[in-house]
Amino acid sequence: MIDLRSLAALLDRYGDDLDLPVAPFTIDGTEHDTDTDPVLMGVVNLSQDSWYRESVVPDAPAALRLGRILAAQGAHVVDVGAESVQAHAARVAEQRQADQLVPVVTDLVAAGVPVSVESYHPSVVEACLKAGASVLNLTGSGEDEAMFDLAGRHGASVVMCDVGGENPRELEAAAGPADDPMGAALDRFAARIEHARSLGVRSIAVDPGVGFGFAWNPDYVDRARYQAAVLLQTFRLRRLGVPVCHALPAAMNHFREEVTTAEGFFAVLASLGRTGVLRTHEISRVRGVLHAMADFSPDPDRR
Repeated sequence: MIDLRSLAALLDRYGDDLDLPVAPFTIDGTEHDTDTDPVLMGVVNLSQDSWYRESVVPDAPAALRLGRILAAQGAHVVDVGAESVQAHAARVAEQRQADQLVPVVTDLVAAGVPVSVESYHPSVVEACLKAGASVLNLTGSGEDEAMFDLAGRHGASVVMCDVGGENPRELEAAAGPADDPMGAALDRFAARIEHARSLGVRSIAVDPGVGFGFAWNPDYVDRARYQAAVLLQTFRLRRLGVPVCHALPAAMNHFREEVTTAEGFFAVLASLGRTGVLRTHEISRVRGVLHAMADFSPDPDRR
């Protein structure tokens, strides 16, 4: 699948989409041309159930420290969350999430670090936007009306994730992906983008959700192959006119004890697919990969 013949076939079939223009993505009032300078989204997890241990913090002071480190490493925005999306993880009540996240958002904003909030609860999002978060990482679609209204009123950008259900903890038991998952995503995203814009959201990125909803096939090899295929086909979503965001996979079964290098590997595929926003736990590694990819690009605007 990842060989020159496969890549040539992909380009031959969908190449017209490769250079379609996309709007900039706004973070804390600053517009980013994600084609020339992809946005890096760092991760800080207040949930002790989150599996990527390097992103987990016990309290607000530790979250501030990690967020500042991520920013120093090159993160354009730091994504904070208080509930793991893993199936076995404990549910965290909305008020508890807000109580944990608001001090973190307040501290990071005061330190000059732009903040994204990851949640599917409107009350949590509202509290964090009021505290200064400038990006909503919307991992769900069950509360679109309320979420888009909040983002519009607060002038926040939205990363719109397609998780295959109302939220990551309530996924639909799908039999499998569509024959053409990117084509199906185009239709779903187009309707949601129109809805968001009708409620005042001006800056949007779309996330195909390659980390969610694999009940249809728990085989880790097939999962990683599917994720890789979606990353390489990212450019097909440029028809929507907005940047594409990906949470980079980890593929633990492939990388084993070298799991911290996985996101750098998948960043290569994401870059080839023209991903505009990369959510990663490994900011410095992925930043280095993107710089190298730009150096080898024939496009002078990407160097």
